[in-house]
Formats: sequence, structure tokens, C-alpha cells
Amino acid sequence: MSKNVAVIGLGSMGYGIAASALRGGHDVWGQDINAAQVEKFRSEGGQTSDLSAAAATLDAVAVVVLNAQQTEAVLFGEDGIVPKLKPGAVVLSCATVPPAFAKEMAARCGESGVHYLDAPISGGAVKAANGQLSIMASGTAEAFAAARPVLDSIAETVFELGDTAGAGSAMKAVNQLLAGVHIATMAEALTFGMTQGVSPEKFVEVISKCAGTSWMLENRAPHIVAGDYTPHSSINIWPKDLGIVLDIAKSAQFSAPITAAALQQFVAAAGMGHGWEDDAAVAKVYARNAGLTLPGEDE
Repeated sequence: MSKNVAVIGLGSMGYGIAASALRGGHDVWGQDINAAQVEKFRSEGGQTSDLSAAAATLDAVAVVVLNAQQTEAVLFGEDGIVPKLKPGAVVLSCATVPPAFAKEMAARCGESGVHYLDAPISGGAVKAANGQLSIMASGTAEAFAAARPVLDSIAETVFELGDTAGAGSAMKAVNQLLAGVHIATMAEALTFGMTQGVSPEKFVEVISKCAGTSWMLENRAPHIVAGDYTPHSSINIWPKDLGIVLDIAKSAQFSAPITAAALQQFVAAAGMGHGWEDDAAVAKVYARNAGLTLPGEDE
């Protein structure tokens, strides 16, 4: 079932989503503040007409931006897309946002006759490009039905977590707590090993086959070994996402000390000027404090 789909936000995840939707047989419009990304997508088969002019024909809009503020601006800002959509169209909101925000956006979309699927994503840029994302989704049965042709193109697993927005974002917060802590812990363990004569290469070889491993360790530690901090997911993501986790925890009167400790390491990395590097660069905080030299750095 070919649908008219817009993907707003063509970063590492959004571009993969747009490409997967295109490969799934949909007509896809890509939009981003980076004009080069838009032109690249158009050259690969994306629609070339103006998105604003095409908005009334859209069946689905995937919003793959950084945070709640950007999501709200895309949906209801000065040039917001929701008022331009036809009744029955669906918004797939993919950013990590607080559950209360997701509920608010769903209500506001509903006032325009537009469905809202709370649909945060996980899996990384490679799975996004391969149409193999995991999506933690919640929304009405109508929202799921409207989004299904797109979901089938971009996701390997869609977890249906309830019939109201907010449940998907709650689950994403749980995932991000673990993901952020695992990255920081990987960096701590790798650099701790260096103090004991364990090279980063040997760390990856051994620990990835032992009980202490994690998906994040196996995915991110090789970036440190290679000395390559090209951002697949940047340091700057984590003060935002772990900040959301702690805000939710505070509202629930829940203590999350390990999350708070991990957050401070990402804040420190950003303060050192590594904010737009790959999030594995949090290891540089530990290395600096311990006087260690990571692979790829000058002695």
C-alpha cells in the first residue's frame, strides 16, 4: 500500500527512516534544516516538490528531531505541519520526549482530526537504514492503523504498548536510562582496564564474550579502539535524554543515583568540547582524569 509520507529530520536516524520508507514503495518527502541532506535524499528518489504544498496529500508524517521543543515547533510552530494535514493523517513522533508532552501533542493533533502515534525509536543508524528499528509505540487503534504501512517499512519490531500516547515515551525513558548508563559504564571499565595494563583492543576481545558485556559495549567500544569519534549518536544526546529520565524520576519521587552519575560524565564530556563527537567520547573524561592516552591520541 503506497502512501504519501514525509520525514522531518534527516539526521542519522531520520535519513535511514526516509530511505527505508522509500524502499518500502512509498512516495516520501524529506525535510531538514540541512539543505544538503534534503538534496541528497531527493537525488536518491525522494519527492522534489515543496512539502508545504504537498502537506494536504500526506498520509503520514514521521518527526525525527532532537527533542520536545523541536517536535512541537514542527507540528504547531510558525510553519507547523499539523494544520495543513488532512483529517485521518497520522503523525509518528519519534524523538525522546516526556510522556506528558506526548499526551499533550496527541490531544492537540486530535483537535485537527490528525492521529498521533507516540513512537520513539531504538536501534541506531544502521538499523534505521535497513528498516529494522525497534519502535516503542502507543496510541489509538486508529493511529496504529493509519501508521501501519509506514511502520512495516521502517521497523523490525513494533511494541504496541497501549491505546494512549505517553506509554511509548515512558518505555523509551527506561531504555535510555539503561543505554546511557551502559555507555558510561563501558567507558569507565575500558579505561579502568587500561590502568591495569589491559589494552582497549584486548578489552573488546575478551569482555564482549563475557557476562559483563552489553549491546552498547559491543557497539561503542570499537569506536574507542579505532580512535574514531565520528558521531553516530553524539555526546549531546545524553544530557537531554538522561535529563528527561531524571525529570520523570523526580516527578515519581524515585531516586535514580546511577543515572545521575552517568549524566554528569556526559555533561563533563560536553564541557570538554566533545559534545558533537560520538558518545563513546565519554571515555575521554576518564582518560583525562587518569592521565591515560586513548588510541588515536598523541602521546
